[in-house]
Amino acid sequence: MSHLALPAYLPSPTVNAIRIGPLPIHFYALCILAGIGVAMWLTSRRWARRGGKPGEVPDVVLWAVPFGILGGRIYHVVTDPELYFLPGKNPWNAIAIWDGGLGIWGAVALGGVGAWIGCRRAKASLPAFADAVAPGLLFAQALGRLGNWFNNELYGDPTTLPWGLEIHQMDPATGGAAAGPNGNPIVIGYFQPTFLYEALWCTLGGIAILVLSRRFRLPRGAEFSLYVMIYTAGRFVIELMRSDYANLILGLRVNTWVAGLVFLGGAVGFALAMMRARRAAQVQLHRTGTPALEDAGSP
Repeated sequence: MSHLALPAYLPSPTVNAIRIGPLPIHFYALCILAGIGVAMWLTSRRWARRGGKPGEVPDVVLWAVPFGILGGRIYHVVTDPELYFLPGKNPWNAIAIWDGGLGIWGAVALGGVGAWIGCRRAKASLPAFADAVAPGLLFAQALGRLGNWFNNELYGDPTTLPWGLEIHQMDPATGGAAAGPNGNPIVIGYFQPTFLYEALWCTLGGIAILVLSRRFRLPRGAEFSLYVMIYTAGRFVIELMRSDYANLILGLRVNTWVAGLVFLGGAVGFALAMMRARRAAQVQLHRTGTPALEDAGSP
């Protein structure tokens, strides 16, 4: 398929993996690992400043990450089963996580279960840990979206904007772009780079939480609720822009509905956290005449 190139556009990689001997190293997996590393580093610093013990963050992460990856893949496969289980499809591809396909909702849900196990073993507070990890999660998700860039996936409608994303026809057998008769990579077209929009939104959201947590004494639970609200607000809009295949409910993508519902949950959580803090401050003021200073981040 041939398309006229735009005068200015964002290029996409023509390979999504490198090989070291017989072992393929997928860039998608490297982006996920880079995100986990950044989240661990930032969370460790924030946890230590809040009185956490050294080594607790890696101990919790050892439980949260495997659970999160498993949950993310299960959500993806359950919500898009036709990609793997219809006639002509290979069911074993359901475990081919390196080809892309992690549902953030399943990752956070089951990752939270892993974090709960890790916090119980470390005798640490799960709500406090969730607040400490909140901005790191957004930075990790931003880095993870770069994996979609390498895979030439998760893009929006065709566009002529100067930041339109060039998308190649990828060959799963080779891990690279399919070549045309002239030997050049086949270009499908130029599309809205929704992966980039989400990466930028997550980065700005992570910075916003860091700034707010430094300027204000946010009550326990507020930072994680902000993470939920920030991410889902952006995801709701970006899902409306995406043109890749997805199952629909009443004309909207499944993830659009989920993003809206989870946003409402985050908003309720944030409101409850603020109400609890205000109530505690009023009780403290009534009893002692001095305002309460809740250490929201204390483990």
